Amino acid sequence: MRDDRVEIFVPDLPEPASHYVHVVRAGQMIFVSGCSALDPEGRVVGGRDVVAQTRQVFENLRKCLEAAGATFADVCKVTVFLRHGTDRSRINPVRQEYFGTTRPASTLVEVAGFSREDILVEIEAIAVVPSATSPWAGGPPGVLLEPPEHA
Repeated sequence: MRDDRVEIFVPDLPEPASHYVHVVRAGQMIFVSGCSALDPEGRVVGGRDVVAQTRQVFENLRKCLEAAGATFADVCKVTVFLRHGTDRSRINPVRQEYFGTTRPASTLVEVAGFSREDILVEIEAIAVVPSATSPWAGGPPGVLLEPPEHA
């Protein structure tokens, strides 16, 4: 493994259900796995309301970015997966709340389904943190760098 590659498990998110981590940081690049509207216990937040789910997705994405020393302003690319592509106009205001004036490159994909029937939206992101301003010093605070024992 590269010296500058770190696998990050975020304690406030549900444990990954498969062989992956929440975030990988490789040097200045940050790769966030797809976030859905799950709380730490793995329950869907927002029921069948795509706007409420999207708000939870962005909160989970925020936690991932912070764990890697980044913010939404550092995000260069997002991929949004929606069960119903027509929900794009409903979730865009939530997206704008979190990104503010930052406009990342973006792809929207309408999917037939997710790993769970109650999930309506999932978002993954790629960010880049300039090395001169990076708060990365020995690892981000509050992050488990080892996988949970039962992963």
